[in-house]
Amino acid sequence: MPSLKEQLAEDLKEAIRQRDEARKTAIRMLTWAIKNAEVEKGRPLEDHEILSLVQKEMRRRLESIEQFRKGNRPDLVEKEEAELKVLQAYLPPPMTREEVAAVARQVMAEVGARGPRDKGKVMPILIQRLAGRAEGRLINEVVDELLAGQG
Repeated sequence: MPSLKEQLAEDLKEAIRQRDEARKTAIRMLTWAIKNAEVEKGRPLEDHEILSLVQKEMRRRLESIEQFRKGNRPDLVEKEEAELKVLQAYLPPPMTREEVAAVARQVMAEVGARGPRDKGKVMPILIQRLAGRAEGRLINEVVDELLAGQG
């Protein structure tokens, strides 16, 4: 199975061949974000880090859509929505609250978390494991609830 970076490179070639502007633009912007992050970190990114960048790019599109709607620019809203749809295809289906809680319990057991003070041990591992599959806000809420129940 190809890495996410390899998949993006192939999809970009295909988008160029098909003259699919929204797909081409979204993939190019994501590829630039990946390259910038790799330069910053001084190493190639792993797939879970790339998924985080996909989410970041999606948030950027959502903010743009909101601004363009306020500015009455339906042409730009349409463009951003098309790019957003392209980016969504690279994310795995989102996890349910119950699925997040199950993984959180597993991580809590691994690190021996006993209460709210152990949140710092749980969150980094959990965020890495669930990258691209669950929003940070949901992860945070679930961990808070589970740790409060143990405290």
